[in-house]
Amino acid sequence: MLAFNHAMLYARNVERALRFYRRLGFRLIEKFPARGGGGYARLRAPRGRATLALHKLGEGVRSTRSPGVRLYFETPGLEQFCRRLAKSGVRFKQKPKRMPWGWTHAYLDDPDGHEISLYWAGAKRLRKSRF
Repeated sequence: MLAFNHAMLYARNVERALRFYRRLGFRLIEKFPARGGGGYARLRAPRGRATLALHKLGEGVRSTRSPGVRLYFETPGLEQFCRRLAKSGVRFKQKPKRMPWGWTHAYLDDPDGHEISLYWAGAKRLRKSRF
């Protein structure tokens, strides 16, 4: 049986990305220095057992963006969480808004342009949408 437990993102600056994801509540598991232009950090999600790795872009790679990819992080108390992030300087493309399918989403980009949706769906996440 498959389980989704880990994701990896490439970053131009691992330290900057690490600061951003720690603001979202991720906790540092380990970090390796940028030896030879590298750099790596692995974090644990604020809730659950999922992990996120941040890896320095390889030499000659110009972009961290992957078209059609967006990270989704569900959080109860979404509005309060987003207000706290905004006060700390995080900029949103869209503040929390109830979507036609019943979930509430806020959209932002991380420092490398990876799209992020902070959302709350609750039990609706496991049920069919009613359009």
